[in-house]
Order: sequence, then C-alpha cells, then structure tokens
Amino acid sequence: MMEFIYKIASDQEEYEQIYQLNYKTFVEEIPQHGQNERQLLIDRFDGENTYIIAKWRNEVVGMIAVRATRPFSLDQKIENLDEILPTDARPCEIRLLSVKESFRMSPVFFRLCELLVSYCLEHNYNMALISGVDKQIPLYKKIGFIPFGEIVASGQARFQPMYLTKEQFESSTKVFKRMLARFSKPKKPISFLPGPVQMHPAVQEALAFSSISHRDQIFTKELKEVQNRLSRLTGAKFTDLAVGTGTLANDIVAAQLQSLRGKGLILAAGEFGYRLIDHADRFHLNYLTIEKQWNEPINLIEIRQVLMDNPDITWLWTVHCETSTGYVFDLPAIEQLCSTAGVELCVDACSSVGIIPVSFQNLLFATSVSGKGLGSYPGLAVIFHREPIISNPDIPRYLDLGLYHNTDSVPFTHSSNLVKALRVAMDNMNLLNIENNAAAIRRFLEKESYPFAGDDSYSPGIITIQLPANLSSKDLGDYLKQKHIYTSYESQYLVDRNWLQISLMGHHSEDELQILQTELAYAKEAFSVNSRAL
Repeated sequence: MMEFIYKIASDQEEYEQIYQLNYKTFVEEIPQHGQNERQLLIDRFDGENTYIIAKWRNEVVGMIAVRATRPFSLDQKIENLDEILPTDARPCEIRLLSVKESFRMSPVFFRLCELLVSYCLEHNYNMALISGVDKQIPLYKKIGFIPFGEIVASGQARFQPMYLTKEQFESSTKVFKRMLARFSKPKKPISFLPGPVQMHPAVQEALAFSSISHRDQIFTKELKEVQNRLSRLTGAKFTDLAVGTGTLANDIVAAQLQSLRGKGLILAAGEFGYRLIDHADRFHLNYLTIEKQWNEPINLIEIRQVLMDNPDITWLWTVHCETSTGYVFDLPAIEQLCSTAGVELCVDACSSVGIIPVSFQNLLFATSVSGKGLGSYPGLAVIFHREPIISNPDIPRYLDLGLYHNTDSVPFTHSSNLVKALRVAMDNMNLLNIENNAAAIRRFLEKESYPFAGDDSYSPGIITIQLPANLSSKDLGDYLKQKHIYTSYESQYLVDRNWLQISLMGHHSEDELQILQTELAYAKEAFSVNSRAL
C-alpha cells in the first residue's frame, strides 16, 4: 500500500515541484495562464502562500495553497468584498488545489482537504473563500461552499466566488473523516462480475467438502439430482455436465451440428454472437449469418425473410442473453419462426439460465455454465438437448456428447466439489430478487446520470454502463477495484467501447448493493473533483 506524507511545504525542492504542478494544472489543463519555456508557474502571492502538500516518496503529487493576507485575489475581482462578508469574518483564501493525474483515484484529495480544514481551524479562520471553477460548482456545494457574487473570467477559465463558514468547516471535517474511513477500512471483496460471481456462503462451504471419486455412488446420486433439477428448471428433456466452460459446451454443440443436413443461420449482435460464428468456422459448418452492430436488435422480420429465402436452412444458432451488452433475444418468437419453417433451434443460454425464465422443451440444443446465472463456481459446462444422442467416433472424445449421455455416471474424471456447489447454489437461486436488484441499480444510475444500455427488457443480470468519452471505463473500474468491488471492464471488447458492466448474477446482499451505489456515486465525484483543480 502506498505511504503518503502530508505536510506544509518547507524546502526549495518542494517549491520547485509545486511550481511545476502549478504550471501543469493552470496552464496546460485549465488555460488560465500563458505558456513559458521553463514550464514553471510561480503564483503572484507565492511569498504569502502556505502550501499544504502530499508527497509520495520524494514526489509532490498534490497541493493546496492558503493565505490570509489582504488583498485577496477576490478583492481584485469583486468590488467592496468586505461589504458582502459578515462583519465578524476572519477569512482566509484557498487557492491552487491540484492533484497529479496518476494519483486522482487515491486518498490524496481527501487527505489534503482534511489537513486544510485542520489548519484553518487552528489559525482561527472562521471563513474560507475560493474562486471555484464553474464546472465544479455542484461539487463545491456538496462540500458546503456557498456561491456569492457573479462568475468572473480569468484567461479562458471562469470562476464562481464562494465561501465556507466555520460551522461548515467543522461539518466538513466530519465529512472528510468519513471519506477517509472509506479508504482505510478493510473491505470484503464483492464481485459484480459475470464470472466468478458473488457466492452464497453455503456455496462456499459446499466447495470445501472433501472430494470423492467420480465413480462413487454418492457422486453419481448427486450428479443425477443436479441434472434432474436443471431439466426441471429449463424444461429440457436431457441435461449433461462436462468439466469445462461455456466455450466447451458450445464446442460440443458445434460438433453435433456437423451431422445435420442442410445449412445453418447464426445471429450475431455482440461479442458472444460473433463467438458462435467462430465456433462454426472451427468446425467447418455450412451457415449464413445475420450480423448487426453491438447492441443493435435483430428484427424478427429479417430472420423470417432469411428463412423464407433459404429453404435449405435446417438449424438456427443464437445467444439468448448477449453477455457483452445485456440484450435479450425474443426467444419464444424466434422459436415460433423456426417451428413454422421446420428449422431446429440451438441457443447459447450461458447468461440467462438462473437469471430469467427459460423453456428449452422444443430446442434441439442449449448450453449454460455453473458459474454465471446458476450462482456457483466456474468449471461445469451444461448441455441441454431434446433427443437422445448416440456416440460418434468421428468427434473427439471430450466433445462427444453421446459419451456423456450414454454413461450412467460420467465418461471422464469429474469434480464432486463443483457438482455439490452447483446443487447448493440452485437451492439459493432467486430470479425475482435479481430482477428487483436490477431495477434498483438502473434507478440509481439514472439518478446519478450514468448512461447505460437498454431498458427493463434487457437482462437483469447484466447492466452495461456506456461511459462518455471524458470518463474512462478503465479508470472507473480501477477505482472500484481499489475498493475491492470487482466489475467487468478489462475485456478488450469492453475497453474498446469504454464500457463497464455490473453483473447481478450470483448472491448479493442489500448491504453489498448499497456499497456499490455509494462507491459509484463517490467515484463520479472523484472523477469530477480530481480531473480539474478547484
């Protein structure tokens, strides 16, 4: 963990770094002053300023200047300033607040403010004046500053005169202490990832049981119970489990599609739809596609037209919930189109089983995994199918669904721990709870002006925040990770689009959801505060 030093600047090396930071902020970032070759900016009140600084090792990474000598800079901007201030005012002026970019997601800002408040109270100042950057006025008001007078211009920047009273000082001290407590308080990791998901404590306990042989009758009994429960949950006639991921499950389906006559149709409007195309290519399947931009719906009329124009299409393969966006395909409507056209429907349902109601009764194949909506650990690939499957020696053994289907237990080494954990996870599934949590998160995002994809028709298990260009999804994700809150933002397809995803798969308590909302609110404020100097 970084160890910072917070102090009053006292030596020449610190002052040189202050002038460099001053230049970086008030010349390059906020165009208030003109450029110079030395790239140093010495404040005109430098000799009267007290600089409160933050240092990391020998580097000055943040600063605030405070002074009490009149005239203030505001005296030159506002006529008869004293007539506006209370008669008993003992004011100081706060200026030049800046934090280096690489430290803007750290406690530096809050620590500087805490030290500033203590300094002002110790010196009996009962009022602080600032010239606040106009874009940051809402933030200053949250801290307690009250605007007065007219907005004034300096260079290309615009500033709002504001003041903070002693009473607000004391209130701010408590606010900053609470903020700092958030940085220092150890936190239990909370996963809002689509995998690994947040585990119910009972699922964690189940995984810790001693392993047993996959040939043991106890294992076989538990495996069949899980298979039967999955079949009841989805309406599928048959369910088989392999040790692997959703990628393995879809490879197993692709291997089966090789034996179907005719050609296929694959729908793609996101990362995982396009991955189905990749599965098909690797198995040299014959198929057509309907491809859309990410998050662009595929019209049912388009699907119907392609099926009508290509009577040799015998199967259609699509995701149900597109994990990369949260978009949910209208599966019942697609199923009806396929039934009318005599086309077999296959579905990647890795992000929908356990999240939204599904019915696989009439589907040829569907796939899922243990580690997403089912709320357990990753490691089990789930394949649902309507018809009995015969082993095919032309298919690699591990991908041969017939070997799984025609074995009383399992054909290969299996994990009793993962099967037990999945059984316990299914005991704790609650689709309504996930739906309610998603509605609450969406209301919060709207309130905080975080843009997100879709509406209530999108999956409650995946909420995609689409950040504007001036906010980085990586910075936001890193900020949350520092608070031990894990969201999905590091996949390249999310980085490329500046998206961050909140997954509500798994088990989340009300407290954990509140922590997420609190940190998102603070994160937005921190981005706003630290991206500009006050």
